[in-house]
Amino acid sequence: MHLLHPGQRRASHVGAHRPLTRTVGLLAAVTVLAACGPSISTSTDDSASSSSSGAAVDAGKLQAPTDESPSGEITIWDRSGDLFDVFDAAIAAFNEKYPNITVHHEAVDISAKLQNTLITGSDVPDGVFLDDALVAGYADYLWDLSDVLDPYLDDIAQQKVDVNSIGDSIYGVPYDLDPGLLFYNETALAAAGIDATAIETYDDLLEAARQYKAAVPDSEPIHLEQGAYLAQLQLEMYANQLGTAMTDADGQLQLDSPEYEQILTFLDAVSSEGLGTRAEYLTQTDIGALESGSEVFYPWAIWFDFAPQQQLTETYGQWRAMELPAWEEGGARSGAMGGSSFVLPKDGENSELAWLFYEFLMFDEAGYTAVYGPNDVYPNGLNTSIPSYLPAADPDVPLFGTVDAMGGQDLWAVATEAGSQIPGSVPTPSWWSGAVDYLGNNLQLMLDGDLSPREVIEQSTAEIQTNLIDRL
Repeated sequence: MHLLHPGQRRASHVGAHRPLTRTVGLLAAVTVLAACGPSISTSTDDSASSSSSGAAVDAGKLQAPTDESPSGEITIWDRSGDLFDVFDAAIAAFNEKYPNITVHHEAVDISAKLQNTLITGSDVPDGVFLDDALVAGYADYLWDLSDVLDPYLDDIAQQKVDVNSIGDSIYGVPYDLDPGLLFYNETALAAAGIDATAIETYDDLLEAARQYKAAVPDSEPIHLEQGAYLAQLQLEMYANQLGTAMTDADGQLQLDSPEYEQILTFLDAVSSEGLGTRAEYLTQTDIGALESGSEVFYPWAIWFDFAPQQQLTETYGQWRAMELPAWEEGGARSGAMGGSSFVLPKDGENSELAWLFYEFLMFDEAGYTAVYGPNDVYPNGLNTSIPSYLPAADPDVPLFGTVDAMGGQDLWAVATEAGSQIPGSVPTPSWWSGAVDYLGNNLQLMLDGDLSPREVIEQSTAEIQTNLIDRL
């Protein structure tokens, strides 16, 4: 089974988006789950049945309730943290539209509890907040949402639909879009005579890093992720930007490609030229390098903006964000890094009512405004991701305000433009997190100087094929 999103948010995301807490949770989940995912086989009946609200279910496809005034109780699982509080606060707006649906919102250690709950079929929740990268591993136990999502599909970011799909079925209600951005310390770079906004390609980024190191000799300007899981997640951001992924649409491994060789060669150059800070995401080593002006470029998902707002007190106001550099002139300037969705287990008692809850949060203006707009948790709005529903991600109608910690930058404009450039993707394989033992670790060996980019590709391909794919 694999994990996302990370992301690195507490759930996603930070704490007010707690990135470090989430990282620990994700890595623990990787350890707990089997390399190829839990041994979950389809134990539910996919034949037509009727829900408690009278909605017909055909061949495992969830249908919306037909009652004019649907009623009942639903149990919704989320991880504890800031997003739990945001969704919890949005229940009041949901009940204005559906006053007869009672929402029992529970903070749960999903990584530890969901697998056994689905296998035993005991006390199964109606809806669960889940990393995109985990969805495929649980698909046998989840409703196919393709019918209820059909009216919205043309208006959902294609990448989010793709990663939640298996064949013609869709198993997650897309929540956030996590565009990759290039965060940079504008103050430090300007003092070195470098205009970061002139960076358009990764070659430009390398040259800017060289210039900065020449001006600040002890610096290591570009972040190089030292955690195997997050390094693999970032690698997939770069790959998505190039329009590829570890597997093709049919699930065939395609690491041995010019795109992955290009990405790994770039990372190898950053390391071998001494242009990178090797550190795990927002650990004390990482924060120290960021605060000292040694580490000034951070190509990462939008949820890195938690750091300038909450952790980088000495460089508060100095950071900015722009679209990622392109791999080639005119290429896409962003890729997705992480993400989460909502899934509805088949054994939930009122799955169709849970669908109404998620439909409201994601596709109703009152719902997505309650989630992303100013609220008690985020007085200026939730700014560690953007909606994956395109009408909600209107660049001209910001849901969150400018970011003081980033010099008053209009991050909404930057993120929505970047999000619009994210290429489509393919379904995430159920063994994705298991690949961290091979690709994620081999990437670290390359950064240590022990493997070449070509060796990372050849060794990881052989190991993933033999130990993960062939064992399915």
